Amino acid sequence: MLKHNLGYPRIGRRRELKKACEAYWANPIDPNQLFYVGKKIRKENWKIQKKYGLDLIPCNDFSFYDHVLDMSLLLGVIPEYYHSISTYDNDTPTPPNHIDVYFAMARGFQKKGWDIKAMEMTKWFNTNYHYIVPEFDKNQKFSISSNKIFEEFEEAKFILKSIPKPVLIGPISYLFLGKGKDNFDKMDLIENIVPIYIQIINQLKEKGANWIQLDEPVLVFDFLSKKEIEAFQYAYQKMSQCCSEINILLTSYFDGVSENVSVIKNYSIIKALHVDLVEDPEQLESLLNLLGDTKIILSLGIIDGRNIWKNNYVNSIKKIERTIEVLGEERVMIAPSCSLIHVPIDIEDEHLILSSVKERMAFAKQKISELQDLENIIKGKKDLLYDKKKEKDFFQDKKVKERVILAKNKDFKRISSFERRQKKQHKKFHLPIFPTTTIGSFPQTKEIRTLRNKFKKKELSQEEYEKRIEKFIIDVIKKQEEIGLDVLVHGEFERNDMVEFFSEKLKGFLSTENGWVQSYGSRCVKPPVIYGDVIRDKDMTIKHVCFAQSKTKKLMKGMLTGPVTILQWSFVRDDQPLFTTAYQIAWAIRDEVKSLENSGIRIIQIDEPAIREGLPLKKKNWKFYLDWAVKAFRISSSVVKDETQIHTHMCYSEFNDILPHIASLDADVLTIETSRSKMELLKAFSEFSYPNEIGPGVYDIHSPRIPTVKEIFDLIKKASNNLPIRNIWVNPDCGLKTRKWNEVIKSLKNMTEAAKMAREKLLINPTNNLKKS
Repeated sequence: MLKHNLGYPRIGRRRELKKACEAYWANPIDPNQLFYVGKKIRKENWKIQKKYGLDLIPCNDFSFYDHVLDMSLLLGVIPEYYHSISTYDNDTPTPPNHIDVYFAMARGFQKKGWDIKAMEMTKWFNTNYHYIVPEFDKNQKFSISSNKIFEEFEEAKFILKSIPKPVLIGPISYLFLGKGKDNFDKMDLIENIVPIYIQIINQLKEKGANWIQLDEPVLVFDFLSKKEIEAFQYAYQKMSQCCSEINILLTSYFDGVSENVSVIKNYSIIKALHVDLVEDPEQLESLLNLLGDTKIILSLGIIDGRNIWKNNYVNSIKKIERTIEVLGEERVMIAPSCSLIHVPIDIEDEHLILSSVKERMAFAKQKISELQDLENIIKGKKDLLYDKKKEKDFFQDKKVKERVILAKNKDFKRISSFERRQKKQHKKFHLPIFPTTTIGSFPQTKEIRTLRNKFKKKELSQEEYEKRIEKFIIDVIKKQEEIGLDVLVHGEFERNDMVEFFSEKLKGFLSTENGWVQSYGSRCVKPPVIYGDVIRDKDMTIKHVCFAQSKTKKLMKGMLTGPVTILQWSFVRDDQPLFTTAYQIAWAIRDEVKSLENSGIRIIQIDEPAIREGLPLKKKNWKFYLDWAVKAFRISSSVVKDETQIHTHMCYSEFNDILPHIASLDADVLTIETSRSKMELLKAFSEFSYPNEIGPGVYDIHSPRIPTVKEIFDLIKKASNNLPIRNIWVNPDCGLKTRKWNEVIKSLKNMTEAAKMAREKLLINPTNNLKKS
């Protein structure tokens, strides 16, 4: 029985990668210093996995920004406009480093003479990780254009003194996850891309590779087309013919593969199949039946790669023993369910968590150790058995449980229809056509982070801390008024993270000290842990929002995070259904919404960027999830009067298939990301006839480049061709927390100028300004 891992966190135990990348982007360090940090992280990761006895240790799972972007560079999928980038030194253009092209694709490139946008970014399946979307031409050519995978294989071989397991995204998933610039089927490229995969596999084999991991997570979908299935068959048949004497471990995760396993088992190159038994434990028996008459090894993904609770050894041992009974021990592997990039690195770095909770938790390092425990238990060390059923109940509250159970239909509905609410709100607010606003946060400078850190360490009194925060709020109101924004925000300077902030104010949550997880690039988040029933026993945001409103005559938005996003971006208790926890959070947010309204706040934004992210990967499970997700949002938002305007924000998601449910949220205003995709998403909203107001993001905040007035105006114009003008808001595509002030001021000034231009040029006449142009 072999133990292996699909991937290890790459940010470094102290977020060394984040710090090195950001230092490189700011130019204080050279590429060699950046590469040194990467090498140091890889070495530490490999040594940890070797220490805990893994038989197959992954390599090429490290990335400076994103593993899908790495794959694009490996295959030569670099859009033409990035090839021309030059860097400048004393006004002299010089050829760029390969890493500069790589980062330009991820972040954009804006220097003297150059202004190139970043590539599109979206969510990695149903996780909070974002990947850079590959761009394909109709006649896309592929070639081996990077040595990273080969260099890291040799590096790992030297460090480990054994043969590592290179990791690649499989050809079908890579094509599936990309987008074509022209109207063509991406699977038409399969004959072009497979020969390059064959070259890569054979080169790795020549360097000594025994096992290669090909990730094909799209195999969990129950809606793959005939063409996609045929592309899989073609690819793996060709690789079977051209890549002899190499072991391919085909991996899929985030759900079961039962619908597609009959396709998988027919190719000689596939020596092992990895499946996710955490998300779909029921698939095991059907897999054993289907694979029983083959020689394929079954890799059991039995350690949860997406949550932080200890493994239930009793359940896992049953699965292992059952598989050994049918296939024999030599045809069994054990592993985490998916790559461990979705969990923090080491629970040993946590010193403030209650011991009764901490002893139930396992981060990446501990999860690797659990594989060793399971092997030892199989070998007879039964004293290691850990049975979760013997744990005491999590923190419970009877009133919270009753509130969820006793909810009535009226709790999920606004008083009036959107049409009536819109008329009342327009009459009350007197906002111009194309009203401008931001999504919520403003730059979190070093000064602000230091301030919060000092307060957390009790180096500042509550009174001194509040005075300093209020100064930041006054300053950001002044900046917004000077820029000319119509609806303001207080800046969220008191907030570390949009989920963690609320978790620290609600009972049933705990925060970690070092539980960092990569979201995209250098952006790391620290998901809170939900370990019990969720209770709001005091106001969470009222003080700072009301202070901000008192300092301006303009409308001030109250800023909250929605129940589904808090749920999705937390590590959630595993002793009750997800929807039960979501409803508990929803009632807590509802109480805060009512308190904001009672305090005079007339616009309240309840962010739900994770609603699409939580969508099950199998369509057959969509309705059940969407029903309870929408219900949770409506619990939180439906308590207000007609005149109070509810906003929600969603970003980096594909909404086309779920627009009826997005509409059924019944938010007065929806703000979404559309800038990287050049407003493509709005066509779907138009065809659906989305009924409420919408703010399509007009510039990309994940890139440091500053958009021009003209390009923002062009996007507003494009939006006005798809939506009623009276329903369009103008805003960035996400919060401005990670940007620098000089970028923010210039970008927002251009945005407000573009909105003024749109009011002048896109209206039929001043007295008929509610019609579509």
